Amino acid sequence: MTELAVLFASAFLAATFLPFYSEVVFLALLADGSGPLLPVVVATVGNTLGGLVNWVLGRALLTFRGRRWWPVSDRQLGRATAWFGRYGYWSLLFAWLPLGGDALPLVAGTLRAPLWKVAPLLAIGKGLRYAALAVLAGAPFSG
Repeated sequence: MTELAVLFASAFLAATFLPFYSEVVFLALLADGSGPLLPVVVATVGNTLGGLVNWVLGRALLTFRGRRWWPVSDRQLGRATAWFGRYGYWSLLFAWLPLGGDALPLVAGTLRAPLWKVAPLLAIGKGLRYAALAVLAGAPFSG
């Protein structure tokens, strides 16, 4: 159970603007052979909640943009805003992308996108990512 807590924490942190990667923990957990379903669910929930932290930051903290400690560069914010402008809510399915993905929920927050639209799309995209990673790692989803 401790391993799942570490996976949850790493997935949560990886979805925020902190430089953290959950793939190593996720793949290590898959290597024990216990099956991928629970790790995929735990990582998805953690990563989704971390993405929602970015959404909250977007709603509340945009006034701090440009400060030295602000975690998103103008370039990242501009790229994410362009994606969101072009693809709308569907762009949130790609919030797992390593470059600019973390900024997508932040942009959704600044645009006051409702939680009921943001959360499911984040969860679907992030869940598909972890499931694909498990498949690529050769973890069997069936007996």
